[in-house]
Amino acid sequence: MSAAATPWRRLPADLATAMRPHLAATVGAVAVAAAEATPAFAAISDAKFQRDVRTAVQVALDRFLDLVGTDEPALSPRLREVFVGLGAAEAREDRGPEALLAALRMAARSLLRTAAEALGRLRPVGTGELVDLADAISAYVDELAAAGTDGYALQLREQAGEGDRRRRHLAGLLLGGNGLPSAVEAAAARIGWPDLGDLVPVLLPAEQARDARFRYGADGLVVERVRDAVLLLRAGPRATRHALAEALAGRGAVVGPALGWAQAPAAVRLAELTAGLVGPDPGPVFVDDHLIDLTLRGETGALAVLTARRLAPLAALRPAQRDSLLVTLYGWLRHWGSRAEVAAELFVHPQTVSYRLKRLRELYGDDLDDPAARLELLLVLARRIDHPT
Repeated sequence: MSAAATPWRRLPADLATAMRPHLAATVGAVAVAAAEATPAFAAISDAKFQRDVRTAVQVALDRFLDLVGTDEPALSPRLREVFVGLGAAEAREDRGPEALLAALRMAARSLLRTAAEALGRLRPVGTGELVDLADAISAYVDELAAAGTDGYALQLREQAGEGDRRRRHLAGLLLGGNGLPSAVEAAAARIGWPDLGDLVPVLLPAEQARDARFRYGADGLVVERVRDAVLLLRAGPRATRHALAEALAGRGAVVGPALGWAQAPAAVRLAELTAGLVGPDPGPVFVDDHLIDLTLRGETGALAVLTARRLAPLAALRPAQRDSLLVTLYGWLRHWGSRAEVAAELFVHPQTVSYRLKRLRELYGDDLDDPAARLELLLVLARRIDHPT
């Protein structure tokens, strides 16, 4: 290292002599000044943190005084390790590197002041000596800052790698469908998902995987496969039909139904079947629009989704009450709304049919007038009533 790169070589030999008797007080003053002048640090009352700051200042000042008059590199392996560790700790605490750098700048100013005062107690100090002292302290603190930022970057890379590993592990459990609920929930908690809830699977062309990972990093898991990629997106504002239709326009996506996390394999399979059904399409294509087609082709998973959705309005009823309403609704659908024919088929009074239909209107609302909803109800009820398991 050249003399220009080691400005401590020009420092007066008596600097160490002047400062060492007051080193303990200097360490305390610099540590307090650095911490108090940095808002992110001043708010921390943890005793260990305060000890760590004092230790860092102690080893840094010891090393600086050892450098006086030498051409040695600024940081010993031990000192570099200390400041790399400080930078890594900032990353682990979700603080940016700015706080550490601000503390180092304050420490540099405090050190310059105390060093000049220590020399001044021994003898008069020339302007050139003060300039050399400022140069040396600035260069030295720059090396400390570089070690801290290296530690910060290393920790971020390590966290990112560990985070990716955890996300891949959770995705594997969800797509495999054979993980214990406790294991899946624990894996979800480790990536910051305390409540899994429903998931929306999205099939994407393989080349869209990186973009999906960037767009949905906080809310989704992306699994790259041989021919495509699967995005498992947590149900929420970004997973609504409107939001996905806008975000995935022209990307060749197939959006599966929102199902509980334990049903993720079934939801992905429905998306795969729908992709085969519609062929190439800029999309996005929504499986919900093709559940009837899939059901008519004998896909039991599609029928299960329709059944859960179409019977949901009756979930809170007593079993006997629910069954009487369902057989009435099934008859009403098959007989095109003829109450007399429904009453005759069920051996009940027409007024009973009217009462039940009034209750069904309260539960289903306008769905009873929607042709697609009526067809879905008819498919579900035909399987439930005519072919019970």
